[in-house]
Amino acid sequence: MTRREEKLLQYLEEAHASEAALCRVLQAQVLMTPKGSYRSLLQTHLTETREHARRLEERMRELGRGRDPLQAIIGFAESALGQVLALGKTPLDMIRGTGGEEKILKNAKDTCATEAWEIATYTAVERLARDVQDDATARLATSIRSEEERMLDRVLNEIPHLTDAVVAAELNGRGSYDLSETGAADAVRDAGAAVKKSADAVELKARRTARQARKVPGVARTEGQVKGVAAAANDLPIPNYGRLTAGEIGERLPELSQIDLAKIEAYERRHQKRTTVLSGIDALKAKEPWPGYDELTASEIRASLDDADERPAKQVYEYERAHKNRSTVLEAAARERTHA
Repeated sequence: MTRREEKLLQYLEEAHASEAALCRVLQAQVLMTPKGSYRSLLQTHLTETREHARRLEERMRELGRGRDPLQAIIGFAESALGQVLALGKTPLDMIRGTGGEEKILKNAKDTCATEAWEIATYTAVERLARDVQDDATARLATSIRSEEERMLDRVLNEIPHLTDAVVAAELNGRGSYDLSETGAADAVRDAGAAVKKSADAVELKARRTARQARKVPGVARTEGQVKGVAAAANDLPIPNYGRLTAGEIGERLPELSQIDLAKIEAYERRHQKRTTVLSGIDALKAKEPWPGYDELTASEIRASLDDADERPAKQVYEYERAHKNRSTVLEAAARERTHA
């Protein structure tokens, strides 16, 4: 590697260290900044800064083929130092100023200073690249510098509004800083939503698996019996089960599926052993028209009946009359029996 290439690589390493450090500072600022135009600006800047670091890394790889190991160590040290400085600064960002509004303003002023430093850095990289006739690096520096200049202008435009917020909070007693609206609060809510979504997905998969298993003859009743043995009164498919009389429970039994009947039977046999309830369940025990029938909705059953012959239609009709007694299913079954 020539001396010119080494010097150019040194400047790129310095720029990369700055971008890496800025990423961590911006992440911290996003977390402590409430929703609004300034936080949106910070998020945009964070995305751009990550892209700047990526582009610099790519260019350094192109220039660093076979480079001096000592230079690589220096570059790593600069990047590591930048990260340590950023991480060390983050706690200070969270406590500086007397209120949230002033913290945001002070951070914005720091951002302006950082942008000015980066503009100077890329100006130097661009000039050096042109002096050593490296057009690719010069174009890269020009492109990033333009984005930094644009960002500086946008942050400067936010300074008056952020200052007005400090005046309103510190001098007029009309604070606007809301911790529940910060990026940190959003991150917590998003994490909670993600966990719930994951749990819901697991639960849905479990329900689908159980439903599929119940299509095997005998599985549904076995599942109900197992659940009934361990169930409390509040877990049963009849609300307020523990406060109902045997007669009241008997009136509700025809509404239940085979799995729910098995659940109540197991519970009742373990607890009160009321013969009226158990006899009612025995009378309702029946083979489903086909395995998994109780897991289907009325529309799913009607769809299944479209191609059925007389016998399944008859079984559906009789089973439905004895249990859920859904009019739409009964009408569909009767129609299929007539047409079969």
